[in-house]
Amino acid sequence: MNLFEEGFEFNPSVVVEWLITGGLKILIILIAFAILSPLGKKAISVAINRMGKQRKLSEPRTKTLEKISVNLFGYVLLFVLIVMLLSAININIGPLLAGAGIVGLAIGFGAQGLVSDIVTGFFILLERQIEVDDYVTAGGYDGIVEEVGIRTTKLRGFDGTLHYIPNRNIAGVSNHSRGNMRALVDIGIGYEDNIDEALEVLTKVAEDFAEDPRFKEGPSVLGVQSIGASDIVIRILGKTANMEQWGVERDMRKAIKEALDTAGIDIPYPHQVNVDKQKAN
Repeated sequence: MNLFEEGFEFNPSVVVEWLITGGLKILIILIAFAILSPLGKKAISVAINRMGKQRKLSEPRTKTLEKISVNLFGYVLLFVLIVMLLSAININIGPLLAGAGIVGLAIGFGAQGLVSDIVTGFFILLERQIEVDDYVTAGGYDGIVEEVGIRTTKLRGFDGTLHYIPNRNIAGVSNHSRGNMRALVDIGIGYEDNIDEALEVLTKVAEDFAEDPRFKEGPSVLGVQSIGASDIVIRILGKTANMEQWGVERDMRKAIKEALDTAGIDIPYPHQVNVDKQKAN
């Protein structure tokens, strides 16, 4: 029975029967969808994680494949749900599918952005430019990658903001999580202080931090970096494990300040002098 057939005569009992039958089908379909969706996503996650261990893939790569697989599964399941719901209410989907080509052609120009998102996302995944948990700069935003999708990429900013970036807007990617990172600390000392003594104090601090497991190389005192208007800047540089550079730099600045205070070496800071002209006269 199809209520949408031409020449259909309204009959209350037939309509009620159709609503009950169709409603029951829709209910069963929705229940099946509610069960299959979480089960399917869980099964995909388990399978991807098992494959990652077997092939010895990195954790970020495994998470990236898991996210994109779950994403694709969700889109496919949603499409199947829509088709089954249309069939449940006796709408012939044949003409709809046949007309999809014409409709697609009509909206094709408006969907160029979507196509560009998908193509760009495909190459980002293929070339492994971005992976989950990477710290990157992309589309004008900095943050940690939470998800790489076929249409959008999600970045979590350091202030907690979640950025949704259409893949077509990712013209270039700066990945800060490939290889070791640099920990760089510049410290200024006064002109009246002894540079060699300051270098000895900083070298001792650097040697203490060389035992820190976060450092992969160094740190080393490079020497005088620049001569400013009120200070002489000395630079310390080392290589750290991924994402550890900021914590190491904070700890080094604290240790350097304490060591310079103990040695009696001042770190210059701005002074403000107020002149009272009346008293001067």
